[in-house]
Amino acid sequence: MSAQFRDYYQTLGVSKSATAAEIKSSFRKLARQYHPDTAKDKKVAEEKFKEINEAYEVLGDAEKRKRYDEFGANWQHGGAPRGGHPGNGFRTQRSAGGQEEDFEFGGTGFSDFFEQMFGGRRSGGRAGFAEAPQRGQDSEADILVTLEEALNGSTRQISFRRGGSKKLETFTVKIPKGIREGQRIRLAGQGGTGASGGGAGDLYLRVKFQRHPDFEIDGADLRYDLEIPAWDAVLGCNVTVPTLGGRVKLKVPAGTQSGKKFRLTGMGLIAGEGKRGDLYADVTITVPTDPSAKEKELWEKLADFYYDLAAKE
Repeated sequence: MSAQFRDYYQTLGVSKSATAAEIKSSFRKLARQYHPDTAKDKKVAEEKFKEINEAYEVLGDAEKRKRYDEFGANWQHGGAPRGGHPGNGFRTQRSAGGQEEDFEFGGTGFSDFFEQMFGGRRSGGRAGFAEAPQRGQDSEADILVTLEEALNGSTRQISFRRGGSKKLETFTVKIPKGIREGQRIRLAGQGGTGASGGGAGDLYLRVKFQRHPDFEIDGADLRYDLEIPAWDAVLGCNVTVPTLGGRVKLKVPAGTQSGKKFRLTGMGLIAGEGKRGDLYADVTITVPTDPSAKEKELWEKLADFYYDLAAKE
């Protein structure tokens, strides 16, 4: 089974020599533009948002980016994927009877290309005599989960076909409220086919969080970069901060310094036992990068005032 190569650099609109900071900046800009909550055409935006997330999942990870750059468009001939399987990764596996089985997935949030190049591992299904009942091998796939789904729980439709079958099997998968990245959702009996009367293996969907345009994840806490103009930091201001439940107002007191952290209690992800983490708004003070002549004049007057004040003290 083959998959079409995806140019992740083109998806994010950056060059192959782009720095990690440039890649992150481009992702955030595009993610805000195509976030389904704000886009007019939600269906188109949702697909574009998934493409952007997948590209950043690879280029935003140093190890994945190195592998992607190493094999490029010749990825199918570049050796075994990360899981150690030749060719198509976990999608092509040997059943307990020794035959290869192909798994083609839909609805997990990742493309065939991503799954085949960076797909999961397989386990179980020890080799033995063909006439002895043998359980089929377990399989893994990645499933992309939004932070909103992790917070509130949801159900998703995923589909797959196996062993070259034309039959497309569809399952409703429950994403539990409070699920964490790296946890697995088990679909019993949906893995590799057993042999000689042995039962089928299981299919595990390994959770990966969808990258968010506003937040960085720190355990159960979320972090938001709050950029404030210098004059608002000096004089104080009221701002609105995004949360997973909508925007909230935040009062920034006069004299706020860059690096200040505002804590919004209980607005993070679920930490366990019904408790939620916090959301931290990390302040960065911005200054004009290309001030006009009038702006320079005003800044110079302000600087002269402080120089005179310091001289008198």
